[in-house]
Amino acid sequence: MEDIFVGRIMSTSLHTVRQDTLVETAGQVMRENDIGSVIVVDSDNHLAGILTTTDFVDIVAQSQPKAETTVERYMTENVVTAAAQDSVRDAAATMLEHGCHHLPVVDEDEGVIGIVTTTDLASYLSRGRTPHAGPTIGTAECR
Repeated sequence: MEDIFVGRIMSTSLHTVRQDTLVETAGQVMRENDIGSVIVVDSDNHLAGILTTTDFVDIVAQSQPKAETTVERYMTENVVTAAAQDSVRDAAATMLEHGCHHLPVVDEDEGVIGIVTTTDLASYLSRGRTPHAGPTIGTAECR
């Protein structure tokens, strides 16, 4: 199977939140959209972090009942990313190297433009074609 660019398999249907979003709201976005992560962006749509279902284990374990806690407290910062012109092979290698299931795709000018997940990679490999923009599933983030 020939290697293609990340831009061909990334999901562009993104669900983003700001750093001051309450974790309860972020969790509701993830649940309502059946996704495993939300991308945290700044006011210019540039990547600030990522919050995944794995992070909610820490939130539940450390949180007092219904504390008004923002996403910034739990999000992963300094997220490993890909560019749309990166090869799928390189993206997969990056995900393996960092043990993650979500790889945000960023553009220097536009900010966050997509995300590649293990689901996207599995779909590409199993079908040999670009997957549809379905739910993002995963349990770890690139750190």
